[in-house]
Amino acid sequence: MTKAAYLEQIDRVIADGRYKDTWDSMKNMDIPEWYTNAKFGIFIHWGLYSVPAFGNEWYSRNMYIQDTKEYEHHIATYGAHKDFGYKDFIPMFKAEKFDADEWMDLFAKSGARYVMPVAEHHDGFQMYQSDYSEFNAYVMGPKKDILGELNTAAARKGIRLCVSSHRIEHWFFMGNGKQFDSDVKEPLKEGDFYWAAMEEPKDHFDLYASPPSKEYMEDWLVRCCELADKYKPSVFYFDWWIQIEALKPYLKKFAAYYYNRSLEWGRLGVINYKHDAFAYGCAVMEIERGQFASIKPRFWQADTSVAKNSWCYTGNNEYKTSTEIICDLVDIVSKNGCMLLNIGPKADGTIPDEDKNILLEIGEWLRVNGEAIYDTSYFRVYGEGGAVIKEGQFTDNETKQFTSNDIRFTINGSVLYATVLRYPEDGVVTIKSLAANAPDFSGIIRGVDILGFDVKPEYTRTKDALIIQTKGVESANPVVFKIYID
Repeated sequence: MTKAAYLEQIDRVIADGRYKDTWDSMKNMDIPEWYTNAKFGIFIHWGLYSVPAFGNEWYSRNMYIQDTKEYEHHIATYGAHKDFGYKDFIPMFKAEKFDADEWMDLFAKSGARYVMPVAEHHDGFQMYQSDYSEFNAYVMGPKKDILGELNTAAARKGIRLCVSSHRIEHWFFMGNGKQFDSDVKEPLKEGDFYWAAMEEPKDHFDLYASPPSKEYMEDWLVRCCELADKYKPSVFYFDWWIQIEALKPYLKKFAAYYYNRSLEWGRLGVINYKHDAFAYGCAVMEIERGQFASIKPRFWQADTSVAKNSWCYTGNNEYKTSTEIICDLVDIVSKNGCMLLNIGPKADGTIPDEDKNILLEIGEWLRVNGEAIYDTSYFRVYGEGGAVIKEGQFTDNETKQFTSNDIRFTINGSVLYATVLRYPEDGVVTIKSLAANAPDFSGIIRGVDILGFDVKPEYTRTKDALIIQTKGVESANPVVFKIYID
């Protein structure tokens, strides 16, 4: 289908569908139950940037900015930019050991209920078969429909396939290569790898006065709709910069189109967004590398990564511990959120041992304690304790100092789960929120169990607290009490 024909189709689907390209039409979108119940998903940053595996996934931008470590590394390792540019990594990206079923086996063991590969990152290389650019993994590099293979493997495991598009940022990503003798100066036309490189590149945080061209935004819209139509993702994730004013009409068109098409597929569609790009209630808010400090009335998502310094694989990744990630997962779920945890495969398609081990350790915890996470809802209060949770983006690199006083709640029917983020050595847990005269809970407690230990807890409920006592319980990870209420 030509670009013009696709644009006509988009307008037709919106005209005939329930949702129109206005926020009023899309307000108060229902969020599907599978998503609010899933709680835990896997993000995958894998692409050309996995070949140099240096710095982070912004290598393709930073290598063209003079005096950066990536610029110097590129010259020292690959030569002058005019002779070896970013496009020249494409033949090196072979993915010769990629096995979609092996990946999905690991994700299933991790306890993830959905998976979100990056379909196209800022660098503009599509990880799927596309009719609108030859610079994709089906035609070049691996010569495989990576997203298609993951879709098939995910279906076999009962894992929901989702996708993310970072295409809009490609408008400014390579522009600095025009400031010196590099391959970005080669003739550029629509569909070329460097086509969008701005003539006058600016700092990426000061680009709102330099909006994309109409042709580029139409191309963005068609690529997004093609991605939705070909792979029917359960969630469509957008990175930042979609909030710019010039893109708003196209963003609304995509949302209405995707939501209408999702209804045709027999499901509710979900869009993730950042920075108030969508009107409240029209999609699901996303917090990058951070979380909220309190319960939010509308379901939300936090994304983070196993590595602190990069979303993609590099030889110098600084890894979190699985315990840190589990604590964050518990905290996020207690506040009506879900966690999207990123891994970064190597260029050959293998997943690093560090990433694997973290996922398997999380999966082992969820195997025992998952009932306190999956299918639950938030309680009247998210929890208690003195740990300070910084709210907002890019706050997850500092290890949080939890104590035995830090407890998080979730609920499922007549069962209340109280998760102690750091278990006390003496085995005595004091829960003030469940005191006999607590303002947030005056129900009856019928019994208390502990998950994962062959121990029957003893408990006493006073006017000041619910006091639970155990013997022989030791764990570096959070410990869950299952409290039966009436």
